[in-house]
Amino acid sequence: MSKIYAIANQKGGVGKTTTCVNLAASLVATKKRVLLIDSDPQGNATMGSGVPKDDVPFSIYDVLVESVPVMQASQLSPSGNFSVIAANGDLTAAEVQLLELSDKQFRLKKALAAVEDMYDYILIDCPPSLNMLTLNALVACDGVIIPMQCEYYSLEGISALIKTINQIQLHLNPNLSIEGIVRTMYDPRSSLTVEVSEQLKEYFGNKLYQVCIPRNVRLAEAPSYGQPALVYDRQSKGAIAYLALAGEFIRRSERLQQKS
Repeated sequence: MSKIYAIANQKGGVGKTTTCVNLAASLVATKKRVLLIDSDPQGNATMGSGVPKDDVPFSIYDVLVESVPVMQASQLSPSGNFSVIAANGDLTAAEVQLLELSDKQFRLKKALAAVEDMYDYILIDCPPSLNMLTLNALVACDGVIIPMQCEYYSLEGISALIKTINQIQLHLNPNLSIEGIVRTMYDPRSSLTVEVSEQLKEYFGNKLYQVCIPRNVRLAEAPSYGQPALVYDRQSKGAIAYLALAGEFIRRSERLQQKS
């Protein structure tokens, strides 16, 4: 059965989409079957996976609003070898249209039930805000992966997200939990980075991934070529870090499955 994870942070610019695309590619490199769902109208995860966002027969909009089956809407990333359900500007309209549906919070959860045995992991790239799209992702998923920079503004953003997760856990998805916190754009030379990192260790304990994703030019360049860093430059520090993160992620996920 698929394990479903939302990659979420209500603060933008923290490496959320970069983490989603590169974690997907790194999981595939370890022989896992992966579906990436782009749930952000900007469609950055779609483009970063090498899929032209405005030239797809179906997008996540069609899955959520028109009930198009997941398998019909998904396609293979030409660069990452994982399946992708694209997002584009059409998704903006889904916000309003979903509000008119009686099962508006559960549309994605119901859609994914049909493919629960086809993938090892399903990763959902959420928009940087709490809206109906993010809500659908959080209701559908087993856990949340939170990418964040080691800055004080990021700490404020993460506290707001935790409150949201607690509310959804209470009312809509009792199985929802924080899977882990990923430190992104990490620069150990910065005293602020180190200080905030220590605070995260103290507060989140083993929820904090040991692997940190460094600031890396190749990692930043890769999306403009429609490629994960692993394909663009396998030897780059960014690609190596995401491979290490995938390894830590798999070990943690499998350990939790054994306990349950």
